[in-house]
Amino acid sequence: MLEMVIEQRRKDLGGFEVGRVLPFAQRLMVGPFIFFDHFGPVELPPGIPREMDVRPHPHIGLSTVTYLFDGEIVHRDSLGTEQTIRAGEVNWMTAGRGAKRKRPILPSRITQRKTCRRLKMAASGRG
Repeated sequence: MLEMVIEQRRKDLGGFEVGRVLPFAQRLMVGPFIFFDHFGPVELPPGIPREMDVRPHPHIGLSTVTYLFDGEIVHRDSLGTEQTIRAGEVNWMTAGRGAKRKRPILPSRITQRKTCRRLKMAASGRG
């Protein structure tokens, strides 16, 4: 039985927007998931500006799941870990505490126009 339909709301993350479904005032979580964002599809020009980078932020006690429909992104953190995620791939990252995420939308080596579209979900590690 479907209890409710939550429409995405536009959320500015500093340089780009996502369609945010969770959290929602009447439904903060669905199962363990506390965030659910949809990005794109958006056409990104070659040599995108550094403003498109997501500022460093903590992921304390969270597990994030990222799925890319189109494009390529690089996940980086303050410990020096770097992982490229390509279209059709899933990235599951579990954070403890102390590390901060730094995540540009596309790697700096991109020299041609690219389309990017992704889903990102975050699950709480707290019971």
